[in-house]
Amino acid sequence: MELDPLLDDRGTRIIVCCGAGGVGKTTTAAALGVRAAERGRRVVVLTIDPARRLAQSMGIDSLDNTPRRVEGIKGSDGGELHAMMLDMKRTFDEIVEAHADAGRARAILENPFYQSLSAGFAGTQEYMAMEKLGQLRARDEWDLIVVDTPPSRSALDFLDAPKRLGSFLDGKFIKLLMAPAKVGGRAGMKFLNVGMSMMTGTLGKLLGGQFLKDVQTFVAAMDTMFGGFRTRADATYKLLQAPGTAFLVVATPERDALREAAYFVERLAAEEMPLAGLVLNRVHGSGAAGLSAERARAAAENLDEGRIVDQGDGKTGERGSPATDSEPSELATAAAPAVSAGSEAAPTATADPAAQHDDASAVRNDDTGATDVDVRHLTAGLLRLHAERMRVLARERHTRDRFTARHPEVAVAEVAALPGDVHDLAGLRAIGDRLTGGRTPSA
Repeated sequence: MELDPLLDDRGTRIIVCCGAGGVGKTTTAAALGVRAAERGRRVVVLTIDPARRLAQSMGIDSLDNTPRRVEGIKGSDGGELHAMMLDMKRTFDEIVEAHADAGRARAILENPFYQSLSAGFAGTQEYMAMEKLGQLRARDEWDLIVVDTPPSRSALDFLDAPKRLGSFLDGKFIKLLMAPAKVGGRAGMKFLNVGMSMMTGTLGKLLGGQFLKDVQTFVAAMDTMFGGFRTRADATYKLLQAPGTAFLVVATPERDALREAAYFVERLAAEEMPLAGLVLNRVHGSGAAGLSAERARAAAENLDEGRIVDQGDGKTGERGSPATDSEPSELATAAAPAVSAGSEAAPTATADPAAQHDDASAVRNDDTGATDVDVRHLTAGLLRLHAERMRVLARERHTRDRFTARHPEVAVAEVAALPGDVHDLAGLRAIGDRLTGGRTPSA
């Protein structure tokens, strides 16, 4: 998958990163935002991730419902980057304030049922993400919006949220509660007291009389706004289907993550959403892929047993005796400095106390101070680590191949795993380079 052409295309106005939790959606969205801005786009990244990693990596103290300029972006041609984190309740409050007069808005905002609804009703976060996306697009202040989808089990819940909230607002329960307000005046009170007495009495016992009264007050105040919610949600949904929107499914090369990715791909196709491709994150590699796991494991066993490994003709060795060749092997040369430096690999190599019984009689290497026994066991440990890495590579390749066989039409961009966490702009740039095959932003 070629991502730079997607970022450079001025017709691309929205990129949505979706996928299972913990696969790197937030980092991917931020890296795409940085790269697009440094290639001349005016970008805003909208995250719904409460972990606040995005703010930290961009050098911002905190993110909120207002887009904030990210400093340190080396943009050209007016390129700049803004970032924000969805504040679900604040977004709901803004909608109420924008679509109700001051008195009604105050009544809604102070209503206990509204406060519960806006703070945690099922689907509210996803719905508000759609609302905020629609608001950002309508402002036309940025020519690219990158969306990091909510951290829910199904990252496509935000596609269902408007429908679910609409069903709630259109449901029989809400319509029943709205009926007295629609009748109005004394007739309405008579209807409430007679026609609904049994229903409200039962609900009052189940939910509490005050709660039911709060719900009725909320529904009466929100009556004129319900249609607006559905209209805006439908408009944003169509925006996601329109040309100029691109979905990126993010996954790691693990079975569960790619199973979820397959579900996202199929769901996007069913919803007629434009899929750009799959970002396969944290893919492992090896600089010594020519050495198979089997050969590495066999070489490690030979070293542990004192047999000679990869040495010239006519050279022999026995357990506990020094090597007879004049120059250390390639693996030994690489491993010996790690012993003297106290590397992390050393405990793996020397974990077996019985393996060190010959230290006193072992010949020391003049350059490193490490004994041949140390080098041999360190090398064996490194070979085992390599064998394990090759098994991981084989498993990842098998899992990826199963996905591509099932979905050959999906373009894939692989992102090599970084040695540490991403915590700054340099790290996001490194991810951007990997996303685009190692090319620099000026390519």
